[in-house]
Amino acid sequence: MTSAVPADDVDERAELRALVRQIVAKEATPERVRALDEAERFDHDLYRALGQAGLVGLEASADGTERADPRSQVVVLEELGAGPTSMAVCLVVQYMGVHLLASHGSEAQRKGVLAPLLEGRIRVAFALTEPDGGTDVARVMRTRAVARDDGSWVLDGAKTWISGAATADHAIVVARTASAEPCAVDGITLFLVPLSARGVEVRELQTVAIHGLDTCEVRFADVVVPAEAVLGEPGRGFRQVLATLNGERLNAAATALGIARGAHEAAVAYSRERQAFGRPIGGFQAPQHRMVDDAVRIEAAGELVRKAARAEALGERADLLSAMAKLAASEAATQAADNGMRVMAGAGLSREYAMQRYFRDARLYTFAPLTDDMIRNYLGERLLGLPRSF
Repeated sequence: MTSAVPADDVDERAELRALVRQIVAKEATPERVRALDEAERFDHDLYRALGQAGLVGLEASADGTERADPRSQVVVLEELGAGPTSMAVCLVVQYMGVHLLASHGSEAQRKGVLAPLLEGRIRVAFALTEPDGGTDVARVMRTRAVARDDGSWVLDGAKTWISGAATADHAIVVARTASAEPCAVDGITLFLVPLSARGVEVRELQTVAIHGLDTCEVRFADVVVPAEAVLGEPGRGFRQVLATLNGERLNAAATALGIARGAHEAAVAYSRERQAFGRPIGGFQAPQHRMVDDAVRIEAAGELVRKAARAEALGERADLLSAMAKLAASEAATQAADNGMRVMAGAGLSREYAMQRYFRDARLYTFAPLTDDMIRNYLGERLLGLPRSF
């Protein structure tokens, strides 16, 4: 079964994987996950438990000198993706916040935000996407920050599809502060903004999936933040974000891998129990072939995720591997969930079972943090050396 611990983390990360499974078994039972998904509520108790166990910060330090090992992050995210998927999506954002704050935060930002974030006492949202721009957001960014004579800044604009903004404490806001000439990615700055600040309005959006984590529109109307709110170097914020993309793609891949595994294991278990024509439906060739194909996809995607994580941890080139891992894992997730629905038939439509949630949640990673089509474009150019297709 694909739930076995991968051979390459038997020694180094088997204890970590076992710890996550133990916390999930205690705090996120299938019944609780289903109830929170139905109620569209965030699991504060699970997040607190993960933080107390050191699974939000992992190996990262509050002073920024030590960074979390990507090989540890993918283990945590895969295990959460297989069960309380919304929490895995939440941690993808938190891990990105940890990276940005550790790499670019001031001493005050590290003490006031990074330290409690590492302990799971607070959460951050990442406010990048805008109503008019997702993939090409740097070129069309309308959110602006204007400097005042006293050194403070005034933020105006809107962000959308922002995960966790309704329940997070701070947002890392990406805003244009200077001209986009000659390069669209320049003249953009990151700001660390309390979501309770005057002029910040958060509206939760109604989504078909990831119900355990709010997805929001965030508006900024004459929001005044001090000079100390700048995260990193003014005008170079987008380049700071670009440096996190390998990690974000890799962590998205790990979450999708977990979804694939969860859906696959649920389908196999059901196929062993459900009887038709006097025998388990898992003994019929058509569903058996589908589940075997899913097992192969999951194994292949898992190897790519682990290989990309090793490369990232060792400082080797990881962009192509993380892109391939994200593509393979998102396809494994959607296929496993689709095949799981076919295996379970009418039962798959019942909200009593997790399959319909895996089927919904898997769709997120066909377009986040980058669409699979754009991933293919990237690999066509960077991996195959073909002409740029966009």
